[in-house]
Amino acid sequence: MARPVWSGALSLGLVTVPVELYPAVADHTIHFHQFERGTSDRIRNRRVNERTGDEVTQDEIVKGYDLGGGDHVLVEPDELDEIAPERSRRIDIEQFVKLDEIDPWFFDKTYWLKPAKEDFAKAYGLLLQAMDRSEKAGIAKFVLRGKEYLAAVRAGEDVMVLNTLHFVADLRKPKDVMGTLPDLPKPRPKELDMALALVDEMTAPWKPEDYRDEYSKRVEELLKAKEAGKEITHEEEPEPSADVVDLFEALSRSVKNRKSGGKEPKKKAAKKPPLSELSKSDLEKLAREQGVKGRSKMTRAELEKALKAS
Repeated sequence: MARPVWSGALSLGLVTVPVELYPAVADHTIHFHQFERGTSDRIRNRRVNERTGDEVTQDEIVKGYDLGGGDHVLVEPDELDEIAPERSRRIDIEQFVKLDEIDPWFFDKTYWLKPAKEDFAKAYGLLLQAMDRSEKAGIAKFVLRGKEYLAAVRAGEDVMVLNTLHFVADLRKPKDVMGTLPDLPKPRPKELDMALALVDEMTAPWKPEDYRDEYSKRVEELLKAKEAGKEITHEEEPEPSADVVDLFEALSRSVKNRKSGGKEPKKKAAKKPPLSELSKSDLEKLAREQGVKGRSKMTRAELEKALKAS
């Protein structure tokens, strides 16, 4: 059973429920140690004093804020805790909002929130049902591991869910990141209709279980193969699709492709000209491809005869 990453109280008006916060997402990323190539020597990251080169333990480390010019303000961990004693132990719901009003852009991490004791299950369950029926989330702020978070507390499956949210100041506008944005020409009506048809054709119920981390699976297979001393084979990369200049044509083909079950219509093989119409050099090339022996000494007529017989 996982341990809570935070414990405190959920506060709504005069109602206070002691709660514990548990991570709701597991990290399945495959982690590697570092080694020097050609050796079995581990590479380790150590905290060292840059002046003396001596290793420093965690309890000897304090935080320092850079003032510029080599000057810093040093702050003890306890000093940071002292300036937010209440916030570090309380999740104060300040207001409620409709869930669909929160843009997904704001969502960060997901946690489960459960009552710390059975004695508070009634108050917890009452708030859970109220959130569930209203389809609203409580907006709150709290401190976790030395950082203040904005959060949305909402109803999940028989348990409250806490989503940490980004503050507006943390979100970067597209223009700030990319500079000038492209001028977007207005689409032609038939192009927009075809794009909407493609969206409709690709629309299906949301089934998260259908999506898996394929890359991590391949990494695991790679590790198992190397451990067993097996040869590693790689899938061939798909051929790049031909560029389609006409947007309407591309959309039309996409819709047809979806309706045909995701299979591209087979292209008809180009009709080969009869051997009698090919030049001697073309006959020699064809004979080479088919492995006709003695082709270099054959006349054109002999090449044609040999190819017919092969």
